[in-house]
Amino acid sequence: MISWAYPDFGPAALGLGLLLLLLVLQVARTRRLGQRLGLGAGRLAWKLPLRLVAGGLLLLAWLGPALGVRQQAIRTSGQDVWLLVDVSRSMDAADVAPTRLLRTQAALTELVAAFPADRLGLVVFGAEAFVQCPLTYDQPALQTFINTLSTRLVPPGPTTLRAPLQLLLARLSTPPAGVAPRAVAAVVLSDGEDFGENLEPVLQALGRTGARVYTVGVGTAQGAPVPAPGNKKALLNAKGRPVISHLGEAPLLQVAAQTGGQYVPLNNRENGLPTLLADLRTLPPAANAAATRTVAVADNRYRYPLGIALALLLLDSLLTVRVLRLDS
Repeated sequence: MISWAYPDFGPAALGLGLLLLLLVLQVARTRRLGQRLGLGAGRLAWKLPLRLVAGGLLLLAWLGPALGVRQQAIRTSGQDVWLLVDVSRSMDAADVAPTRLLRTQAALTELVAAFPADRLGLVVFGAEAFVQCPLTYDQPALQTFINTLSTRLVPPGPTTLRAPLQLLLARLSTPPAGVAPRAVAAVVLSDGEDFGENLEPVLQALGRTGARVYTVGVGTAQGAPVPAPGNKKALLNAKGRPVISHLGEAPLLQVAAQTGGQYVPLNNRENGLPTLLADLRTLPPAANAAATRTVAVADNRYRYPLGIALALLLLDSLLTVRVLRLDS
């Protein structure tokens, strides 16, 4: 069964229509030239079918036709990366364009792309925390969960950093006998507002597991109003004043420092993601954790129509049309 790497047939149809229009214009021009020289249009325009076929094959190659699947071995580093994402109401603040949460989603997409051969999982938190996507190699599935992140996923209430860290700790179990251990890293993306309990016990427990927790502070010290649910007006406090959310770096710095991770800011002026990714890539893998994994990938056959099209274009350039004959 044929599948397509880029199944966007709209631009392809537009390109084919443009190609046909150019060919029609060339036929009309060739007919006028033939009339002036006293030659039939067929003698001058016999290359047109050749060029039409070549253009169609180029469009076909661009769509990326794939027939069946093939097995491909990829090397993994034996690393699990947990993404802990703050989806509390304050993440709708717009001190980071377009909003804190939307900028976080863009950062998550970049993070996921940086680990194509490792397992990634997604935890969302606010007043509570839960696993949105368990550890998986399926990046498209994980990206679907990232695209649907919303501040409506968790019930309203005071944000706590302890809940997602405890959930992460519960997921760090000892592997069965005979199974290679895996290095574990976690990335917390949050505005740092924490109204929960003392973080010391859970941080000490995480430190004993060897897992490193990296933190990303999304927001600014100046802060911004928190939009009320369902409209663009600011959320009001008990005194009738707008609720202003500010970036809280202190708890994020504490989490990173006590687990051997790193803190980086993320706002309109600062982007610490490149630094964070560079540090994550240098994590030492667990002993004997590197392995080779086989995955099924679509067998793209674009090279066949592309090769034929290039051969036809070469033939077109080598063959010439004889228009005039000079008699001695």
